[in-house]
Amino acid sequence: MELLVVTSRSAGILLDPEGMYEAREKHVLYLDGEHAGEEYRSVTSLFDLEPDTEYELEARTESGKAERITFRTKKETCTLDVTEFGARGDGETEDTAAIQAAILCCPTGGRVLIPEGNYVTGPLFLKSHMTLEIAGGAALRLLTDRTKFPVLPGNVPADNGAGEVLTGLFEGCRADCFAGALNGFDIEDTAIIGEGIVDGRAQDGDWWVNPKVPRIAYRGNLLYTQRCRKMTVHGVMFMNSPCWNLHPAFSEDLDFIDIKVRAPWDSPNTDGFDPESCRHVRLIGAEISVGDDCIAIKSGKIDLGRKYKAPCEDLEIGWCALLDGHGGVTIGSEMAGGVKHVRAHHCYMKGNDRALRVKTRRDRGRDGVVDDIVFSDIRMDGVKMPLVVNSFYFCDADGKSERVQSRVKAPVDETTPEIGTVCFEHVKAEECKACAAYVLGLPEKPMKHLILRNCEFGFDPDAEPLKPAMALNVEDCRRRGVIARWVEKLTMENVRMDGIEGEELEVLDVMEIEQ
Repeated sequence: MELLVVTSRSAGILLDPEGMYEAREKHVLYLDGEHAGEEYRSVTSLFDLEPDTEYELEARTESGKAERITFRTKKETCTLDVTEFGARGDGETEDTAAIQAAILCCPTGGRVLIPEGNYVTGPLFLKSHMTLEIAGGAALRLLTDRTKFPVLPGNVPADNGAGEVLTGLFEGCRADCFAGALNGFDIEDTAIIGEGIVDGRAQDGDWWVNPKVPRIAYRGNLLYTQRCRKMTVHGVMFMNSPCWNLHPAFSEDLDFIDIKVRAPWDSPNTDGFDPESCRHVRLIGAEISVGDDCIAIKSGKIDLGRKYKAPCEDLEIGWCALLDGHGGVTIGSEMAGGVKHVRAHHCYMKGNDRALRVKTRRDRGRDGVVDDIVFSDIRMDGVKMPLVVNSFYFCDADGKSERVQSRVKAPVDETTPEIGTVCFEHVKAEECKACAAYVLGLPEKPMKHLILRNCEFGFDPDAEPLKPAMALNVEDCRRRGVIARWVEKLTMENVRMDGIEGEELEVLDVMEIEQ
């Protein structure tokens, strides 16, 4: 048992390090000797705790194992209840000003409490050294009229080393964007906790109509940060975002523990969790079911990556359930600053189009290096494509151009991205459709090392042919094995495939194969 996070009013605990999203067996919980419920997941949370108080949690399993952990909650200077600032929480009155006033008045170490109720609000802006608690039974419900939203300009001139301050980002580019439901700029030591809801209500407005067309500005997120440090998000549910749900950018030391992110399966670009040029990030115990990638790790499309050279690095994703989205855990395609040192493990995926995938393309640039990526202890059910590495991803207006899609070796220059080592181990996938893995490096810059170790793939006997990767000139596949091209070294150890048609390994322009 391991303490994951502790705030003044909550704690998150890892009960079963060897479980997936669901634990291997039920845990019965006792807090200071009193029964505190049952937990079937590997991660559990405690709320409604008192500040600066020591607690003992005991977890007992049906097999007779018992573990205890002791922790002390953080100190808290005061609580500011938003209803005392005029918030009504009646589902009709706009409460933006009252809630923002409470946030602005909150002293260092204080808590802003949103008690039970439905609070109609516009974008809110957080500050340092505070806790925002959205209590159980409380919901922040976003306004639907975009004319009432502030616009974040893409950048403003500044007398600093960069010559600019970034404010609005859309799909890896500077752009005028609407503010998110919750926003943080240059803040630190801030927590968002509770069992309540942040509801973007996008289906009640026009956010999902012609979603790529900026009307006044581009769509915003539910949580958006720039240049923040030491931020914790614990327990909250985010749903129905106008665009991406959680979008921390150029931020570091971030914990997202036991959260939920939901959007309809057909909602456009409602990615669940998109860290961009961030460092030291943990996403633990999350449940994500959205209309696009559940998780997409990014670092700018082109210009931002080249200018700031800020990779997304040192990320841990563990004990999560990633459901229905186009991708489960995705790297790219906006990765011009690079993505490095990622560990995704002990996760369950179901119904994804492409469960684990890397997306890049020419013009992402020489700083767009993807390296030291490990996906381990992953279980999949009914995914169409378990593993994809695609260096010809055809996004953007020029994504289907001859330059991007050509399979002819191009000169290696400042526009050429690179994929280093990507490892898939202890992956078990059932009811696969197209093939076990589909991997395309670049002819001029082959992927350095692809590793498949201790993996099992079972195929749907009724699978229909489909394209395994989003690139031109990709053949339809049905129940095929590992297909790889333009890879320096391919390692396959103890890989089992049941129900495939044809060869287990189909390679072209792979320089070294280790089996």
